[in-house]
Amino acid sequence: MKLLKYILKLILGILMFPVVYLLIALALTSITVNKDDLNSNRSKTIYLNTNGVHLDIIIAINDIEDGLKEGLNMKDEEYLSFGWGDENFYLNTPTWNDLTFKNAISAMFLNSNTLIHLTKLSRKHPEWDVVSLNEQQLLKLNRYILNSFQLDKDGNKVILENKGYAFNDDFYKANGSYSCIKTCNSWVNSAFKESGLKSCYWTPFDFGVINKYKD
Repeated sequence: MKLLKYILKLILGILMFPVVYLLIALALTSITVNKDDLNSNRSKTIYLNTNGVHLDIIIAINDIEDGLKEGLNMKDEEYLSFGWGDENFYLNTPTWNDLTFKNAISAMFLNSNTLIHLTKLSRKHPEWDVVSLNEQQLLKLNRYILNSFQLDKDGNKVILENKGYAFNDDFYKANGSYSCIKTCNSWVNSAFKESGLKSCYWTPFDFGVINKYKD
């Protein structure tokens, strides 16, 4: 009887976890940090883009610091898009049709290696969400993204050769471990928070940060 009660409690706990997680996530997403400073000279512009689930930060080439650009495979691109996420998920789940229960559980609950997904773009897209910021915030954002790259013993970024989805993207080894607490979208949120930009207290959702910049 005691074993049965334990099993039932375990099952109930497993079933309740998504509900509790969602409620906490929505509550913390609604809390805004780094509210706009009306006296700030926001002369710079970056962008946010989402595929409906995964959020990326897009910066014009002219606004990217030399240290961040160093070692990236580039030609004549105008914008660079940066995303961060689980290595196994990135490489083995290029579309949602490729998603498996094993990959999802592994990404959310097990310590896992991470990658920076770099996409090189030749033009601005109308669906991108605009974020205005000042030069100091832009500098901090550059440094946050740079520090997310894993470096080899010689201080160079580590590219995964021939692993991109198309001709204009690459994957690089990243710092940090993916989990249900630190997701691809919470990485973007942390980038904004540490750069002094308007952001959520914490969020695992793509809409969390984007909604802070809606009119």
